[in-house]
Amino acid sequence: MNVIGIILRKVEDTLHLLGCLCLVVIVVIINADILMRLILGEPVQFQFELTELYLMPALATLSLSWVFRDGGHLALDFLPEHLPGLWGTAVGKLCLLLPSAFFFAVAYMSGKSALNAFMQGQTHFGVVDWPLGWAYAAVPLGCGVLAVRLLYDALQR
Repeated sequence: MNVIGIILRKVEDTLHLLGCLCLVVIVVIINADILMRLILGEPVQFQFELTELYLMPALATLSLSWVFRDGGHLALDFLPEHLPGLWGTAVGKLCLLLPSAFFFAVAYMSGKSALNAFMQGQTHFGVVDWPLGWAYAAVPLGCGVLAVRLLYDALQR
């Protein structure tokens, strides 16, 4: 399992880096849009669509697993973190397996939508004709890796 853990960490680190880069790109293009409107009276035409379709979903989902692994997630705890005995182990595993099943379902359904968008060549017509398959791909990727992380952590208990 150690090799799987190392690979999973590298994937999470890479996706987190991509998510952070999306935030940087959002900041740069929004500020460029503001400055160009102010100075030149001309907006960055593609800014809104790029941010809405590609950057925000990637920013919201690619770092999910890294944030969970790092303990930075928000949680509503109604049980102590570690319960003693066999029941404690079972409850701890269940608290990881149930969200893992949920995120696998989200990854599966959103992955079907992304694959469908790729196969049908769906596009969003705007200033630029944006291919929607790539826009939809971040959600199944981020949620799928989080589901694997939750499953991996459950099996490590």
